[in-house]
Amino acid sequence: MSSITFMSSITFDTLKYIDRLTESGIPEPQAKAQAVALGEVLQSQELATKADLRAEITLLKSEIIKWVVGISFAQLALILTILPQLIA
Repeated sequence: MSSITFMSSITFDTLKYIDRLTESGIPEPQAKAQAVALGEVLQSQELATKADLRAEITLLKSEIIKWVVGISFAQLALILTILPQLIA
């Protein structure tokens, strides 16, 4: 099984976030602290985008198809090997 690493960047507008918080009544120093904390959390985590998830799902589907086809051929070979012995 292969491993894929996604490098997704998320844009976070701290100024807009601070403005929204201050408009809703939160004091500006607290709003700035929250914006900095949220920005650090978003940068420190590996977040998957929808495109990342779609790519991973496509990869998994192809892996499943390969396994199913391989197992089907193995079953067919086993049946064709055993069938003549059962008939005889």
